[in-house]
Amino acid sequence: MNRVALVTGAGRGIGRAIADRLAGDGWDVHAVDVEDGDLTTREGNRAVVDAAVTRFGRLDAVVANAGFQHVAPVPEFPEEQWDRLVALLLTSPFLLAKYAWDALRASGDGRFLAVASVHGLVASPYKAGYVAAKHGLLGLVKVLALEGADVGISASAICPAYVRTALVEAQIADQAKAHGLPEARVLEDVLLAPQAVKRLLEPEEVAETAAWLLGPAGRSVTGAPLVMDLGWTSR
Repeated sequence: MNRVALVTGAGRGIGRAIADRLAGDGWDVHAVDVEDGDLTTREGNRAVVDAAVTRFGRLDAVVANAGFQHVAPVPEFPEEQWDRLVALLLTSPFLLAKYAWDALRASGDGRFLAVASVHGLVASPYKAGYVAAKHGLLGLVKVLALEGADVGISASAICPAYVRTALVEAQIADQAKAHGLPEARVLEDVLLAPQAVKRLLEPEEVAETAAWLLGPAGRSVTGAPLVMDLGWTSR
């Protein structure tokens, strides 16, 4: 019987790459995008978990990946965007874990994987909501790992640097405005500046790491992030 994974934010970018990689590895994948449920609500999170279990009869892994970004200084940061960021990047993973807990326990080898960010470990200006939520997400993963240890559930996170996705591309204009730079300079002077290796990660690289964490070799990893930051946090 194939193992079953629920992957959120699977319409494009990292989520799509993870869903495709798992499917290629023989998993049954319930891929969720915005039209499948509003993950900023309790009802939306419960609906996607229930749909995965109903579709496949079991659930072995949850990949909490859905997210977005908003760039603005704190005095100008829209409060409704703060609420949306925290709801999608932090509360949704909590709800997914809560609603999937019994199914993951029944799996005997349940996995919870959060696609976090290097911004779960460090901060950048103008990203208050995103940075705060990602820091909280790593704390949530630690709690899930401790509570899951005795019932066969492990929890881990991936912390990549900037990945070549529409989410990153969409930041360039906002970053240019916030930093007073031409858009052509944002990638080199802002986004890649903290990294030792000056390149973007590819979604397939993150998917490869996710597949490793969710596979047999990743069974010993729980309560910790796997950092893919191209040397960002080495400084």
